[in-house]
Amino acid sequence: MNSINKQEIRRWLTALLMLPALLFPFVSFSQTKIAASKATNGLSAIKESDIKRDLFALAGDHFRGREGGSLDELKASAWIADQLRAMGLQPAGDDGTFFQFFHIQRTRITETSRLVIGSHQLTHGQDAFILAPAIASVDAPLVFVGKGTPEELAKVDIKGKAVALEFSGTGPAELSYRRFLFGTMSRRAAELVKAGALAVVWVSNEQAQFYFDRWTTGLERGRYDLPGGANTRVFSQAPTVWLPASALDWIKQPNQQFTNVVNVESFNYPSVNIVAKVPGTDPKLKDEYVLFSTHQDHDGVRRAVAGDSIWNGADDNASGCVATMAIGRAFVQKPGKRSALIVFHGAEERGLLGSRYYVEHPTVPKESIVAVLNAEMIGRNDPDSAAILGQQSPHRNSTDLVNAALAVNESEAHFKLDMLWDKPDHPEGWYFRSDHLPYARAGVPAIAFTTLLHPDYHTPKDEPDRINTAKVTRIAKWIYLTGWDVANRPTRVRVDEGFKLER
Repeated sequence: MNSINKQEIRRWLTALLMLPALLFPFVSFSQTKIAASKATNGLSAIKESDIKRDLFALAGDHFRGREGGSLDELKASAWIADQLRAMGLQPAGDDGTFFQFFHIQRTRITETSRLVIGSHQLTHGQDAFILAPAIASVDAPLVFVGKGTPEELAKVDIKGKAVALEFSGTGPAELSYRRFLFGTMSRRAAELVKAGALAVVWVSNEQAQFYFDRWTTGLERGRYDLPGGANTRVFSQAPTVWLPASALDWIKQPNQQFTNVVNVESFNYPSVNIVAKVPGTDPKLKDEYVLFSTHQDHDGVRRAVAGDSIWNGADDNASGCVATMAIGRAFVQKPGKRSALIVFHGAEERGLLGSRYYVEHPTVPKESIVAVLNAEMIGRNDPDSAAILGQQSPHRNSTDLVNAALAVNESEAHFKLDMLWDKPDHPEGWYFRSDHLPYARAGVPAIAFTTLLHPDYHTPKDEPDRINTAKVTRIAKWIYLTGWDVANRPTRVRVDEGFKLER
């Protein structure tokens, strides 16, 4: 066979091999694109074994719950930075480090404060709680008005007196009741003070008592903010006191005097953001960043519940941290065209302080941040359930970003998405309680991935052995693939016109 014949045969063979692609161009292109994407991204670097190992390290008792502004938060932050360095991420904090330090300001009730009702001397943080750390000095007669119905109040002159009443509100069940409880106490107290009361004393009913035992540790700590923020102001206010249900019998006794002197103190201490990056590969797009967001702090060491005083925060938010670390590994294995920026925000539990600070003092130009993908509590509840915060109006600020996340869920993650918790009328207001919020307010496309609340939320029972690490791994892959898409698009995801939050 001569050379000319061989060349002709090669041409025919090549044509035959190409025939399926010519006959079925769309199917072939689609399959080739998916196969190429899987071959070129770093998804294989996200492994459940790594996630489980990191989770038990970060949420174990060694870091004592990582309370924002404490040495435990700083120790945990140093551990995270060491892991990022070992994984091959570059520092992107201040001064060539992984860290961005900032101050938080705390205002609390001092030990010199005094609360006496009749013959009962009470201690804030033990057998009574004052809802707000505000200066007060009240010495007034106490009147008990039952459940504080309009009929009961009409029988009593409350002007110039301290008013005691039993909590009786019936609100939403389970987790949402807590917000209803605090909201009702604050609102009703303001109404009574406006009507002339000098102080308000709430006595728990059976349902409120559960939350008195479980949730009052936050009242012990006081208020937090960034220096100069609204919560740093020291002001005078008629005190609102919360008592246990056991006080009901003696609080009813007539002719008792209410004496409350509240002194407050305010001081600063450090918290920290951890910031790392994986530079992009495109000469132009590498100066833009896809930001993967989470927070490393939790509640620390508090009053013991069933003998356990370490509030580990395995789901809130060690689950988000270890997923974000895994995403960092994936980008190190295969960088995107745009750079990946990873931020672990400090003091989130104190009021989104780390993310608020970073938005005001970004370590990269703010306009270079293309999108924020936030991981917040992603390891509990039904194995196939999850939610996106910022998916629906008025919380959606980027339809492009939401559609990217939905496309990955449809093709890869396959979670059944809960739409209720992102609604503006949901009693938990969940959209407003995680680190994507300051970015969205600043005009950056932002969403959060979450598996929502559960009965162990902010209790010592939020332990690593209760986390579904397979689910965390699935969500880490979902976040990563969404970010990978955004990092490699020729154009940025856009902010929706007219975006405006309801509050």
